Amino acid sequence: MRKPVSRLLTAALSTMLGVGVAVAGATTSAHARAQAPDRTAAAASAAATSDFQQVTLAKGPDQVGEPMGLAVLPDGSALHSSRDGTVYYTTLDGLTEVAAKLSVYTHDEDGLQTLAIDPHFAKNHWVYAYYAPKLDTPMTDAPENGTAADFAPYKGYNQLSRFTFTDGKLDLSSEKKIMRVDTDRGQCCHVAGDMHFDGDGNLLLSTGDDSNPFESDGYAPIDRRPDRNPVFDNERSTANTNDLRGKLLRIKVHDNGTYTVPDGNLFPKGTPKTRPEIYAMGFRNPFRFNVDKKTGVIYLADYGPDASSANPKRGPENTVEYNRITKPGFFGWPYCIGNNTPYVQYDFATGESGQPFDCAHPVNDAPLNTGLKDLPPAQPAWIWNHYAGNPLFPQLGGEGAPMGGPVYHYDSALKSQVKFPESYDGKFFAYEFGAHWIKPIASDSSGKIQSIDTLTNGNDWARLVEPIDTEFGPDGSLYVLDYGSAWFGGSLDAGLYKIEYAPGNKAPTAAIATDTTSGKNPLTVKFDGTGSTDPENDTLTYAWDFDNDGKTDSTSATPSFTYTANGQYHAKLTVSDPSGRTGVTAVLVTVGNSAPVLKFSEPPNGLTFKDGDQVAWKIDATDPDGTPVDCSKVQVSYSLGHDMHSHNLSQATGCSGTFSMTTAGHTDSDDFYAILSASYTDTSPTAGVPDLTGTTQIVLQPKGRQAEFYRTQSGVQTSSVAGAQGGKAVTSIDNGDWIEFDPYDLQGVSKIDFRAASSGAGGTIEVRTDAPDGPLAGTATVGDTSGAFTTVSAPVTDPGGTHKLYFVFKGGSGDLFSLDSFTMS
Repeated sequence: MRKPVSRLLTAALSTMLGVGVAVAGATTSAHARAQAPDRTAAAASAAATSDFQQVTLAKGPDQVGEPMGLAVLPDGSALHSSRDGTVYYTTLDGLTEVAAKLSVYTHDEDGLQTLAIDPHFAKNHWVYAYYAPKLDTPMTDAPENGTAADFAPYKGYNQLSRFTFTDGKLDLSSEKKIMRVDTDRGQCCHVAGDMHFDGDGNLLLSTGDDSNPFESDGYAPIDRRPDRNPVFDNERSTANTNDLRGKLLRIKVHDNGTYTVPDGNLFPKGTPKTRPEIYAMGFRNPFRFNVDKKTGVIYLADYGPDASSANPKRGPENTVEYNRITKPGFFGWPYCIGNNTPYVQYDFATGESGQPFDCAHPVNDAPLNTGLKDLPPAQPAWIWNHYAGNPLFPQLGGEGAPMGGPVYHYDSALKSQVKFPESYDGKFFAYEFGAHWIKPIASDSSGKIQSIDTLTNGNDWARLVEPIDTEFGPDGSLYVLDYGSAWFGGSLDAGLYKIEYAPGNKAPTAAIATDTTSGKNPLTVKFDGTGSTDPENDTLTYAWDFDNDGKTDSTSATPSFTYTANGQYHAKLTVSDPSGRTGVTAVLVTVGNSAPVLKFSEPPNGLTFKDGDQVAWKIDATDPDGTPVDCSKVQVSYSLGHDMHSHNLSQATGCSGTFSMTTAGHTDSDDFYAILSASYTDTSPTAGVPDLTGTTQIVLQPKGRQAEFYRTQSGVQTSSVAGAQGGKAVTSIDNGDWIEFDPYDLQGVSKIDFRAASSGAGGTIEVRTDAPDGPLAGTATVGDTSGAFTTVSAPVTDPGGTHKLYFVFKGGSGDLFSLDSFTMS
């Protein structure tokens, strides 16, 4: 059972891992690939997932930052964005450069969201960006309660702009500001922000509801109390016909940067209390959508709230949606969700519940609504799912982070070795950010689902962590931008990939490890290419170009190279198998500046917390070049992770401070954890050499946790059990079985209470560190409880430091007991 905490990387970024682009034989250019023989048609009816390969174009924080959006260019190169405002340009040779750095506001989830290229890019070179301009917004958290004057400094907007891209650079001076979407800043969450053009050349933009979901217990955030920050009332935005948030917008952008509204949107132009740009509304966080340009159908995925179970006084359990949009409409949020399951009218001042909302006749009578009171009827989702799964769509499993990917159209005339086969023609490629799968879905013209297949489950040949954007390229391969495992930047396993159809012999994958990637001149770097792999386990040969001058500098698997001139260099490795198929990767080496090194000296990684705790933090930041660190530029954030997603709750600046910990409405039945992240960008001591950023990240654990949220296990199962918190428990426990959690620091913990049930002799729970047979920290005894869950305690001794925590089960033969949860005190 894979849990995200185990995937958060806390390794220092001084070691850079690169994995590179595979190239078929010697055909390294887009033109050469276009002339390759078409192997696809013959195998179109029998494509197997083993016939695909994953090819890496860019990898690691210095090549993808905190990945957000992707736009594939006509030549197969790609632009991709980082939330901090960086736009990267990656070629098919696996070389990545910074194309631009926009000045953006980055509190919570704001920043640079996504990119799109103009339908006529080959002629005009226009690129569109949706981002949060810095403005003069305070970087502090906006107050939760107050007056309009208290909230006014946090009024802002997100900007849709167009730029010109030439010679690998985005010209920021060419910016055409097209449209603004007003927002409330300083509170989490839901920016969304995806862009695509339809077949008629109209630009579609999805926007999030810009609302805080954490004070509504995982149900509809419709808090109308007059002294509350407006972010707690979703009716002001997504259900407001006179507001652009929580919408799918459709406009026609003109050459001069202005726009008009095409006919056929939800509200005819001139309708009072409406915005004509709205094509569809009633969305929570429509993070990814796509347009089938051939049919005009829009596939839009919408993230849902986190309620772990339905409540007759509040509304349904957590629900996410895939919407198949063929005409304008209202899609329910915050009144209805999924198959038009209604939420319940709720008074946050009194705690009293009213009647369920009427999905057929939704009414927005909220005080902050500036639009129409009577809304169009809510449209049910095409596909809906829950964290526990939906028996109507069993192929999807349980999920909470849906993404609307592209529709593939097979082109028999396209001469490409790597294009997807005809068996995928017309299929919508849904994917899942947290569950990391990609599933092609076939449906007929009315939307009736014909099949849901699996291209990859993310743990097979594809090795995906958290795919955040996808797009088919001009060669018919699928590009995937992967967020990686470390929230809010600095992830070594974030990357940009191509998924190619490659039956038969596969190309090798190049990988580079280094002992350093930055430092003073002269800089000696030890390179290691032995992590390169070949699917057929063929022997590989190595060719290194350390300074990107086109010449081979070494053929060793583990060479060293000394850089004697300041600057930045792409060190490129090409690996070849005996058939001539190659893989390429590169790392960026900076000479003349050393990346800062950051570490949390307080709190320890894995410290436990509860709601309301005040956690002091301290950052040790050093610059290896000897330049004093400016603590005013150290940025620290506190985020709450839940299942496979995370929300940034608070930000601060400095080398020390305190965060007030909150579970943000989550209970012990939810799989949540805290993430503290820090970053610092230095000032380069060498002219012409760029500044560098150092990052670090730690995880804090809740004092109470469900046993089924283990990281790894041996021998046990997770089952639905009556009386268990959250409805599930760890079962089928035999002597010697164990479950593991990571990381944990037992500072301040003297006892662990276990909630267990046994219908027999029971057994013991040993608390051990680092291994199932590691040092013993405590023991709890479970007796015969007649099948009822009972609390048993284990006094524990803090071993000091951060460890993996193992609960090892001992006893006689057979099923010993069931374990529901544990609480530390």
